[in-house]
Amino acid sequence: MAKLRRSGGLPPVSEDASLRVRAAWLYYNQGLTQKDVSDRLGVSRGTIIRILAEAVERGDVQILINARETECVDLAVRLETAFGLDEAMVVPVADGDSAKAVGLALGQFLSEAVTDGMTIGVGWGRTLTASLAGLRPVRRERVRVVSLLGGIVEARTSNPLEFSWRMASQFGADCYLMVAPAIVDSQTTKRRLIDKCGLDRLFEMAKALDLAVISVGDINPHSTSLAAGMIEPGEFRELLALGAVADVLCNFLDRDGESVPHALNRRVMSVDLEAIRSAGHVLLATGGAHRTTAIRAAIKRIGCNTLITDEGAARSLLAEPSAGTT
Repeated sequence: MAKLRRSGGLPPVSEDASLRVRAAWLYYNQGLTQKDVSDRLGVSRGTIIRILAEAVERGDVQILINARETECVDLAVRLETAFGLDEAMVVPVADGDSAKAVGLALGQFLSEAVTDGMTIGVGWGRTLTASLAGLRPVRRERVRVVSLLGGIVEARTSNPLEFSWRMASQFGADCYLMVAPAIVDSQTTKRRLIDKCGLDRLFEMAKALDLAVISVGDINPHSTSLAAGMIEPGEFRELLALGAVADVLCNFLDRDGESVPHALNRRVMSVDLEAIRSAGHVLLATGGAHRTTAIRAAIKRIGCNTLITDEGAARSLLAEPSAGTT
């Protein structure tokens, strides 16, 4: 799938200040043609012409373009080049709550990018849950939302299954829940749940996703999977000893994106990460400079078409000598 194009039926895109400034930056600062800007932002050339004119009228285009916004736009363009992304979105974080800021941007993105007939696979985490506040309640036809991870028996913060159905309800979509614990006691139990309890259909749908929406966690004492009671402190220490740096759908990866040799990775009730990689469009949403290594590991393992992150993570990702990831 090429860059996700924005759908109609929403308030005029020219009213979106972030998009207006981004278009102005690409056209006036980067020297792209109107067609190039249209392709880069996933909107029509006519829309680009209108919002460029509006940018001039509103005073966004002067000697400088709205400083804070342009810093984020510059970081986004550099990320796109460095990592071969279709699109990057970089948000400023005012109050230190990266999950909230990135989540709101994700919600706005999904409101425009989800179109009729899509099959969308979703993960979980604070960032994805925060996206619900940014979603505009827009009804779509024949959309399916597929939960890519099992749930939590004792939900202390949020639950993967709750996020799936709440997102589906915003779009009037059919929702397919992985009704099983996120981590089970054995590979045998995992296989039986898939084969004997109707989850095989969900796994089949996950092989043909139009869009996968994933958050990435790092491995630290405040990790979501640890805080939610999904893994034990002893297992956490074992993961660290094995070099785990990233948590993608409770699959624990080393810095090269490989699954660490721990039993948890064989017992997690999640769609296989290779199925995520083969999705039409992979969207990663996460922030925080401390997650830089985790983000890199996730990109190596499942790929990334759209990255939504914050300034801290963006600067850290670009600071390393070898920015690109294959």
